[in-house]
Amino acid sequence: MATPERTPRWDEQLQRRLARGEETALGELYDQLAPMVHGLAGRILADQAAATQLTREVFAHVWEHPEDFDPARGSLRSWLGALTHHRAVERLRARRAADRGPGAEAEIRAVATAARMQYVVDSLPQPLRETIAVTYYDGRTYHETARLLGISEQIAKQRMRLGLELLATELAEERARQDGAGDGIGHGDGET
Repeated sequence: MATPERTPRWDEQLQRRLARGEETALGELYDQLAPMVHGLAGRILADQAAATQLTREVFAHVWEHPEDFDPARGSLRSWLGALTHHRAVERLRARRAADRGPGAEAEIRAVATAARMQYVVDSLPQPLRETIAVTYYDGRTYHETARLLGISEQIAKQRMRLGLELLATELAEERARQDGAGDGIGHGDGET
């Protein structure tokens, strides 16, 4: 049975352009996603110079190996986030290898998990992200959040519950990755 042609997603089109060596595609990708990559790297490494260097390395990898991204497995944003996370955790491990104490690995995992959760929060739709920020980060009640956002208390609760469910799912997946195959990102980046 023939399937109708579909229009390729932005990230699929971009990958094709990168594979053809179009420098403008790399510029477009960088303009769109460099802030996310740099922010995630900065949260994990707690060093802006190292985050800037890692951002350059991630985009160099994409330029040199556009075939590593598999659009069937997720979005380009998600893949870049996973690639950045993986490389930043490896960099953090290498940096802390010299002063490895009994709690060093647990500290690395805690930092990496916190950064991953912040990435997930940042990736949530704006209404969910806003509700979590006002309720959780600002320490407000549902009633206060509803009033501040101009929504009902019930909507505030629903948004908070959905946002927290998405975070819990991501946290469970993160734990499974840590318990299973380590910090590999499973998107064909050639590293584990």
